[in-house]
Amino acid sequence: MTVQELQGTPDGSTARCAIVVARFNFQVTSLLLEGATATLRAHGVSEERITVFWVPGAFEIPLIAKELGISQRYDTIICLGTVIKKQTAHFEYVAAECSRGIAEASRETGTPAIFGVLTTYTLEQALERAGGDEGNRGADAALAALQMANLLSQIRE
Repeated sequence: MTVQELQGTPDGSTARCAIVVARFNFQVTSLLLEGATATLRAHGVSEERITVFWVPGAFEIPLIAKELGISQRYDTIICLGTVIKKQTAHFEYVAAECSRGIAEASRETGTPAIFGVLTTYTLEQALERAGGDEGNRGADAALAALQMANLLSQIRE
């Protein structure tokens, strides 16, 4: 007997992708967006199948992700933002609600919503993860998004 294994592939030839991006910390989020769109294109997603939705900050990402999931117009939703710890507890509240909300949007709508939100202690750490020595987490999120969309497609066939 052979064990069947399924895994998502990064083939984006038929994928319809939404990207929700926070404007806050634009210096970083714009780089995450560049990494995500470049990765999607490199894996066969055509420009007309990528739609970018800008929101004020990371706290607002979950609402739009949920609405996009409900719409069923996209195979996957990539959520990009940056929350940088400063001198108040604001960081903890925003980061926690953002991550929880994105997870809920994914579970409640059945559309993968990928958490590509950086939570760092400094701007320098964020920049390192947005195309610096630590890679580009926007690109990583786009790759995960394609893999999840493909895996769900296989399960739902």
